Amino acid sequence: MIHFVVHDENDSVGVVVVEGVKAGATLTGWIMDQDREITFKAANDIPIGHKLAIKALAKGDTVIKYGTDIGKVVAAIGVGEHAHVHNIKTKRW
Repeated sequence: MIHFVVHDENDSVGVVVVEGVKAGATLTGWIMDQDREITFKAANDIPIGHKLAIKALAKGDTVIKYGTDIGKVVAAIGVGEHAHVHNIKTKRW
């Protein structure tokens, strides 16, 4: 079962595609451009449609999703953690 998808091998986050991801669950992700699977342990509960960090991200790092810069990290994000508006902000303002 696929729990999250990653569009590009250089992305730093994947998108959760199932309901009910709970902290501690082992998740399977699909890297689309390589057609391969990866696994991570969820560090937090993560709602469907939200992001999961697949790389450790330090404050100030750029977040890459779908091969595109989507913002900067404002609080460190560990592998498997929920990545959303509480730790990522746009670079626009």
